[in-house]
Amino acid sequence: MEKTCCPSYTIRLRASDFVPSKEQQRVSKRIQRFVDGTLEVKKSVEATKDPSISASACSEASSSGTKESLSNKNKEKNVGDHITNYLSEQVDNVIRTCSESGQFPCSVQLPKASVKKVSQAKRKLLVEGAEDLMYSSNIAFQIAATIRQARSIAKDASRSAEDNSLSPKIIAEKLAASLDQLANTNGLAIRACNGHINFYTATTQVSSNEDSHIALGAQESATERKDFSLRKSSVHPQGKRRRLEIRLKRSSFDPEEFALYRRYQINVHNDTLDLVSESSYRRFLVDTPLVPVQPTGDSRVPLCGFGSFHQQYVIDGRLVAVGVIDILPKCLSSKYLFWDPDFAFLSLGKYSALQEIGWVKENEVHCPSLQYYYLGYYIHSCSKMRYKAAYCPSELLCPLRYQFCAITKWRVITTSCP
Repeated sequence: MEKTCCPSYTIRLRASDFVPSKEQQRVSKRIQRFVDGTLEVKKSVEATKDPSISASACSEASSSGTKESLSNKNKEKNVGDHITNYLSEQVDNVIRTCSESGQFPCSVQLPKASVKKVSQAKRKLLVEGAEDLMYSSNIAFQIAATIRQARSIAKDASRSAEDNSLSPKIIAEKLAASLDQLANTNGLAIRACNGHINFYTATTQVSSNEDSHIALGAQESATERKDFSLRKSSVHPQGKRRRLEIRLKRSSFDPEEFALYRRYQINVHNDTLDLVSESSYRRFLVDTPLVPVQPTGDSRVPLCGFGSFHQQYVIDGRLVAVGVIDILPKCLSSKYLFWDPDFAFLSLGKYSALQEIGWVKENEVHCPSLQYYYLGYYIHSCSKMRYKAAYCPSELLCPLRYQFCAITKWRVITTSCP
């Protein structure tokens, strides 16, 4: 570390403290529009089925398709955004009410709520399909992190017991109960689930209130999802809807994954065929020294167990990306990601990182020791490695004291080095 020109530091992020940047939110929305069929890149994606078409040509086609789609979007209001903005305002009003009533510390500046539409791949049909999860917010995690950080700075030891009473799960339950009583959500069922505030639809009747900001959409065919509309507009314009699946499997050799890996290395990293052999791939991303641990049915092990895994991203049955990860007692460690060059416009690297952070948040409920997301090494002198600092608030491991420190403090030191 003292001699190298490119010192590498272990970097990690506490998943419950993560706050996505605007760019990261844009990536999630772009994926959502692509799945909903509102991001017009159909021509380029279908064209890639012909192997004679180059990746660069596909990239140009997707770029022009995206520009055309954005142009059309500017002509019409994005009804989906109006709905999520309205629900976010309702949550903000309830947060303000809870602060004024003393349920939250009024001296702490709490973050603004952000309600997001749940992607089709993540929606969970409940008993007998009576309800659909449509929108969700993780504001409870952000509020808990903000309060914890403020009290840590103030070193208010007298409130240590109160800190436990303001966990994300309890905060979400408080907000959900207040939303049921105070907010106007026009028939939306609101429930807290593992620290998230979820909005469900349990009916398909259209609201009769002409001035209502949110109205339930008319019933669609039995095979289609129910959705919300603003007045009489449709949230999703007509277009081909896609199915996005995220599958977690134990690390093992898969010919389809290997074929995708070869395409990625050759097209993205300009590797030659002799550098992407099956044996090198197995050594790099399949073989693992970790002994797999099966779930034990208690809070010590998550439902998937511990060990090395491959997380597949599949769109309409086509494998488009694979994340190679280790799931350990205290963290998810992201080792590598390879993706289909034809889908470069979706920023799958950023999207997979957001999904992995979300996975840690969700599974911390079942396995409390599982709290951190490790991104490998942070190398400040390497432009291709600096992106890891964008997942805030990250920490770097000091190689001398073996303690983690906020990356914002380190950045001043590293940038001042010759």
